[in-house]
Amino acid sequence: MTCRVALLRMQGDGLITLPPSRTPGLRRRPDFPATTATDPQTPLHAPVHELAPVSLRLVTDRTASHLWNEYIQRYHYLGYSPLSGSQLRYNVFAGDQLVALLSFGASAWKLAGRERFIGWTDPQRSRNLQRVINNARFLILPWVQSKGLASKILALCARQLPQHWHDRYGYRPVLLETFVEFERHRGTCYRAANWIHVGQTTGRGKKSLTRRQLIPIKDIWLYPLRKDFATILAQ
Repeated sequence: MTCRVALLRMQGDGLITLPPSRTPGLRRRPDFPATTATDPQTPLHAPVHELAPVSLRLVTDRTASHLWNEYIQRYHYLGYSPLSGSQLRYNVFAGDQLVALLSFGASAWKLAGRERFIGWTDPQRSRNLQRVINNARFLILPWVQSKGLASKILALCARQLPQHWHDRYGYRPVLLETFVEFERHRGTCYRAANWIHVGQTTGRGKKSLTRRQLIPIKDIWLYPLRKDFATILAQ
């Protein structure tokens, strides 16, 4: 998807001429209608320390991918949206029971609060932005009410994601970011997992050409994956 966007931009700038599209008209957004596979399960109310061991499992095959998309479409308030660029998706289990789902992908291009926190210049950001990873989705399944589970999952991700990312893409990220719609959520689990609140978005979106707010304003949360993250990002 990222390559396709780049090629279309190059054509728009007159640098290349692409052959005609083999798919006439607009591409339909993938649809993941609810099936019995994602029906609600037995409610779980035990605190995290009483659960079976919590583990992360990477989504790696087509069947697991489709099921992950279906859960997100059915139960996450933002629904399913395809990730572009480098990405990892996780299913989270307590023993053999699925309790949560997460995804990580490319970071935002520019964030004033993040840039101030890191203290880098625009050229440094352009060179090193790939080492900042965005937590795009985090869903605790609605029938799971387990105190401390969300922050436990975030802590597991902070420990395990750098190696998983290296195994897939050949480098280690040094900073995680996420956005929390503050009128809907307070970001309590991120605060409990020692993420740092660094400001808010402007609400203009990625490609806005206006200074007006177009989408909900969100809190920006960051989590350094190593102590020297700022030095690495400023190289």
